[in-house]
Amino acid sequence: MSRLPFELALALRYLRPRGTPVSIITLICVLGVMLGVAILIIVIAVMTGFGDLLRSKVLGFSAHIKVQQFQGPLNGWREVAQQVRTQAQVVGVAPYVQCQVLLETQPRNTNMNPQAVGAVVRGVDPELEATVSIIPSKIVEGKFDLRPDAVLVGSVLAQNLHLQIGDRLALYSVRQLKQMQESHKRGETEVRPAAELEVTGIFDVGFYDYNANLLVTSLADAQDFQGLVVGDADFVSGLYVKLQAYDEDTTADVAEALRRSLRPDLEIVTWMEDNGTLLGAVAVEKDMMYYLLFFIMLVAAFCIICSQLAFVMQKTREIGVLKALGASRPQVMTLFLAQSSAVGLSGVLMGVAAGILALHYRNQFLTLMRKLTGRELFPAAIYSFDELPAAVVPGDLVVICGVSLIMCLLAGLVPAWIAASMKPVEALRHE
Repeated sequence: MSRLPFELALALRYLRPRGTPVSIITLICVLGVMLGVAILIIVIAVMTGFGDLLRSKVLGFSAHIKVQQFQGPLNGWREVAQQVRTQAQVVGVAPYVQCQVLLETQPRNTNMNPQAVGAVVRGVDPELEATVSIIPSKIVEGKFDLRPDAVLVGSVLAQNLHLQIGDRLALYSVRQLKQMQESHKRGETEVRPAAELEVTGIFDVGFYDYNANLLVTSLADAQDFQGLVVGDADFVSGLYVKLQAYDEDTTADVAEALRRSLRPDLEIVTWMEDNGTLLGAVAVEKDMMYYLLFFIMLVAAFCIICSQLAFVMQKTREIGVLKALGASRPQVMTLFLAQSSAVGLSGVLMGVAAGILALHYRNQFLTLMRKLTGRELFPAAIYSFDELPAAVVPGDLVVICGVSLIMCLLAGLVPAWIAASMKPVEALRHE
């Protein structure tokens, strides 16, 4: 004798595959729930991983907080940096100068033509840069050498322009180009020579946009490009500030403390404000995926309704016998709700296993598809990353599994209610 209540034991007995059409439909329902849960887990994990990796890459290269002047370059930056360092959460402060330049290669091979592209120059203090960014530790060729007239080049830019260690680049800043344009309008023939720099290192920070568009020079060279040294005073674009903990609450608190302690003409920009559009878009897309992909679970729930209705029609005589023997309406409802719950639980467990397995081999799958189709399914030029990121958050798993189980349980209510409402005489009339 089974120790389970008779309605649960009977529900499990009815779920055994018997090769009937209803059994096949039930199997299809389980597979539908499994696919819905697996797809939800895969997509949400990828969106979460994409957002986390994007934030870590951006913040590894950029700053948690930027201090800059509202109008024009920052003056007296050394005194400001000293004040910023007094904050408890601050672990690094470094000046920077950022400007756009026109870059022209100077190939050593005379058979190669020079190439000209636009780029962004970031001037840094070689001694302080390691306290605020990962550039010094991400040199893949050459070394972190920012002596005068030296430049570090991103790996993608170096590949596109066929640059090697020791090559020389000619740089024209926007300021120089404007000065030459004004001289031409005045009828003067003044030609300002380009700054010539030697490539001493190639970096790879793991973010395509930075690797493809950025040059790193010493702070002094970048100041010369922008004309930021005036007499004994030197100016910078701003200060990069690195925090020990950079969650949103801590960053906001430190930023507010800096606004109160620093002079009023300074602007404090947090990483949330500086990258809010990009990171916010990823968060919105993740939320939208939740809503859209749960429609897959609705389809699976409708399949459960159809299969349970077919099962009720098939078992009409058995339902009549149960009712005639004294089975109550709650017991009959429990019988069919137990079936839909078992289908949902089986599908959810299989979906979790399939989703975790697919995430584990996601990049191997992309590599295989690239070999078979010859197409890049996750191009770094578009998504900025070399591999497909993913992060499984326990909270997301709980939400996906919980909502899926509830939907499967609710899908069994209508067939269970119909079965429980049958009268014994009507159920047995045609038997």
